[in-house]
Amino acid sequence: MDHSPSYPWTASYDVGVPSHISYPNIPLFGILEESAERIPDQTALLFYGRATTYRMLKDETDRFASALLGLGVHKGDRVAIMLPNIPQCVIAYYGVLKIGAVVVMTNPLYVEREIQVQMADSNAETLITLDFIYPKIANIKNETALKRFILTAVQDELPWLRRLLYPIKAKREGHWVRIDKIPPIYDLEEMIRDAPPLPPIEIVTAAVRPDDLAQLQYTGGTTGTPKGVMLTHRNLVANLLQCRRWVPGLREGEEVFLGVIPFFHVYGMSVCMNLAIYLGGTLVLLPRFTIQEVLPTLQKTRTTIFIGVQAMYVAINNFSKTPGYDLSSIRLCLSGAGPLHAEVQERFEAITGGKLVEGYGLSESSPVTHVNPITGKRKKGSIGLPLPDTFAKVIDLETGQEVGAGQAGELVVYGPQVMQGYWNKPQETADVLRDGWLATGDIATMDEEGFFFIVDRKKDMIKTRGENVYPREVEEVLYRHPKVKEGVVVGLPDSFSGEIIKAYLVLKEGETATEEEIIQFCGMALSKFKIPRQVAFRSELPKTIIGKVLRRVLLDEERQKGGTI
Repeated sequence: MDHSPSYPWTASYDVGVPSHISYPNIPLFGILEESAERIPDQTALLFYGRATTYRMLKDETDRFASALLGLGVHKGDRVAIMLPNIPQCVIAYYGVLKIGAVVVMTNPLYVEREIQVQMADSNAETLITLDFIYPKIANIKNETALKRFILTAVQDELPWLRRLLYPIKAKREGHWVRIDKIPPIYDLEEMIRDAPPLPPIEIVTAAVRPDDLAQLQYTGGTTGTPKGVMLTHRNLVANLLQCRRWVPGLREGEEVFLGVIPFFHVYGMSVCMNLAIYLGGTLVLLPRFTIQEVLPTLQKTRTTIFIGVQAMYVAINNFSKTPGYDLSSIRLCLSGAGPLHAEVQERFEAITGGKLVEGYGLSESSPVTHVNPITGKRKKGSIGLPLPDTFAKVIDLETGQEVGAGQAGELVVYGPQVMQGYWNKPQETADVLRDGWLATGDIATMDEEGFFFIVDRKKDMIKTRGENVYPREVEEVLYRHPKVKEGVVVGLPDSFSGEIIKAYLVLKEGETATEEEIIQFCGMALSKFKIPRQVAFRSELPKTIIGKVLRRVLLDEERQKGGTI
């Protein structure tokens, strides 16, 4: 598919961003091989002060790949990685890929039922996880195909003093366990240490082709039913190159990435971990986001690239001690996995002096399809422009025909990063993939210059008194209220209106507000039918591990209250 005048977005690209890219014909782990050859002594990973160079990282992934072969793991086998952002996660990821096995990234916070469902669907036989998580796995392993368990401990990659003191902390937090490493249970650190330093891995990896399956990325999609998104090495390499070429000013071997966005989520894995490794940058690892740890880390490591979600930037904006930290090293931040509200963006940029831009994507597209220009024109509320070699259009919800500029419809996308389909789910695949075009389930518009705007999820649209209300529009207004820190709106069933709008707000520290005050504020910027009828104030909003607000939790709470809403 060629660019043509009917695709106006390339004219809005930053200088130096191409409309087409030539992609290397390599498997994904080739990016690590190339960086290790180019800058072997550059720090690849930094974990609480312990540095791992590219030479060391390549050696450890080679050894781990060799050890997996020794356990009987073969090309095409699914290997689940259930780890937070620690060095072992990075080592395991590339090690699994090197033998042509398929990575199944799994949230370490999952409960037993969620683990069992994902393991059963993927038919994974090998699981890599933390030692203190294993007791949870042991309860469900007989309901899965799992037959190998590779365990590691957080302290295994800490500096010596932290490693010495870690057991005290772990016991205090209830995370200290001792598990005998007797087959089928293995110790990851011992596997790497005992494997041959120069295994015949080249013979195995030579058989890994770019079109081979690299990863099953599980997503609930619009139905809530877990589906394994099938991503090939080519899909992931393509999206990596698209993101890299979007920012011509990135400096190879010099950038410092804050790796706090979870790597088990495709956004963190692709845009943070893989991009950092491809660039030969330093990836500063933090297992979880806490403002008290993130701010000193940003300052101490002189972070230049911060990949995150809106909730992280909101936390920095509103933390009382933020002005005491030097965040001037930050050059670029990308916000994804949900909308970035203008007030949050503007305030964060004023604090740091760096650029914060909104991007958009889905697990089904490796994940990025759109990003705002970094240095050129950007538009408030826009997800930006399609990446190089990515095509997008808005289609009518009823007819499927492309609509004109400014008209709302479903966003569909096409490009080399689009998935192959859902694992063992041909009907679900056919429902969203049509002639290579991926139906996103999002309602969007495109303007004359090729900028796209997400109006909302199809499933989140509120129908009140016969009118369609998109939550994002109402939320943008709520975020402009000087007392509001975070806000979300949902539609609640109502016998007269169909649905009424309810807002859930978290106020800034020390602030108070009334329901009437919020409703009056919205009335100055919204049509009457878009104004929330109810307002609830909360200390926090229910969120996923990466910061997405869980609207369904709020709706479930309302249903459990019973009575007439």
